[in-house]
Amino acid sequence: MTNAIPINIARFIGLFLLQVLFFKPLSWGWEGPFYINVIIYPLFIILLPLRTPMPAALISSFAMGILVDAAYNSWGVHAAASVLTVYLRPLPLKWLQPRDGYNVNHSPTKKRMGWQWFLAYSGIVIAFHLFVYFSLDAFSPVYLKSILLKTLYSFPLSMFFIVILIAIFNPED
Repeated sequence: MTNAIPINIARFIGLFLLQVLFFKPLSWGWEGPFYINVIIYPLFIILLPLRTPMPAALISSFAMGILVDAAYNSWGVHAAASVLTVYLRPLPLKWLQPRDGYNVNHSPTKKRMGWQWFLAYSGIVIAFHLFVYFSLDAFSPVYLKSILLKTLYSFPLSMFFIVILIAIFNPED
């Protein structure tokens, strides 16, 4: 568990740089309902060790969100979505908990839990994060159809790149 801090700092920096330098230019269709935004930085939240104290998880996810906000010039939207996502992360973990429970010394990774479990878990977290992000971006229930369409269009592409990243790097913790 002593390696968890340097590993997560490197993951934080790597995912932030990937999001800003590679995936930000991939956003398509700024106007209208066909807006597609590839968001992979919540992978940092997904891969946080289970033992991470909630204050540390909230602060680190806020830091990630505010840095992405600064790069996207969207003050507060990514930070708020990240904080809410990490705060509610225990719910999908509880829903998908294996019969024997979790080893709290590990991160919930594909290598530890298997592809099927990891895809279900990351899919729930990414879908929730995207929905919250687009809801905060619109900031009105009047645009619910647009919010749902943007979430629906961005989800498959975001999950595709997350699966590729997990397949390439295959983190253990």
